[in-house]
Amino acid sequence: MFTGFTLDHIDVGDVVLRVRHGGEGPPVLLLHGHPRTHVTWHAVAERLAPFHTVVCPDMRGYGQSGKPEPADDHSPHSKRAVAADGAELMRLLGHERFAVMGHDRGGPAALRLALDHPERVAALALGDTVPISEHLRRCDERFATAWWHWFFFAQPDKPERAILADPAAWYGGTPEHMGPEAWDDYQKAIHDPAVVRGMLEDYRAGLTVDRAHEDADRAAGRRVDCPLLVMWSTEDDLLELYPDLDAIWREWSAGEPRMVPIHSGHHMAEEAPGEVAGALRAFFTEVGWV
Repeated sequence: MFTGFTLDHIDVGDVVLRVRHGGEGPPVLLLHGHPRTHVTWHAVAERLAPFHTVVCPDMRGYGQSGKPEPADDHSPHSKRAVAADGAELMRLLGHERFAVMGHDRGGPAALRLALDHPERVAALALGDTVPISEHLRRCDERFATAWWHWFFFAQPDKPERAILADPAAWYGGTPEHMGPEAWDDYQKAIHDPAVVRGMLEDYRAGLTVDRAHEDADRAAGRRVDCPLLVMWSTEDDLLELYPDLDAIWREWSAGEPRMVPIHSGHHMAEEAPGEVAGALRAFFTEVGWV
């Protein structure tokens, strides 16, 4: 797993990030989703490494990265904080300008990076995500039924108690498509109470401070200035909830987003790594990030 990559723990300010980095060429930052760690990217990263310098951190609150103390306004776990971590991490590794890919909860963090640090982000790729504010603005009984966990995770204390009673049953997954090392890393993470709390704080920030930041972006007319690739898993439910996915992202992009289906379930980096890496390579080639 991560053949030829270096494992580091890098202080980016108020947290230390566990990060793997390797390869050569124009840099790419990969941000994972919930409840994964950076190892979800291992098969994608190895495919990109001959063409790109690939950087894969555990986001703050997740895996073996730092766990800030929760705050009443949830700002220590905001996507703005995650984006600032990513920008500083890439600077410390010598990358002033880079592409970023975010999947699931990493998607809003990657979007925030492109909006808060436009001079740093050369290209933005997103998987299985729409802006948090779009979810909440359009929320109806279908969304509340299918993605009920967003609102359960926002409750104090009870989600931690429910999940930690049996994390393996709660989160599921199988070692067959993750690989044994990735599976072991994932299991250690979801059984760690500090990680579970950090992951839930991510969702609590989403319903509060993250939404406020995105609403401010919309009011100010801020949009993604760099090229944008949007991928979705064909066996997941995102397109069922948002058949106008392309229209949503047109509202957030100054250009025309590239829309690419990935033939997999939700965890596309594990289930279809070749397809994900191929879509990223084609996108980066098209926009000149080579």
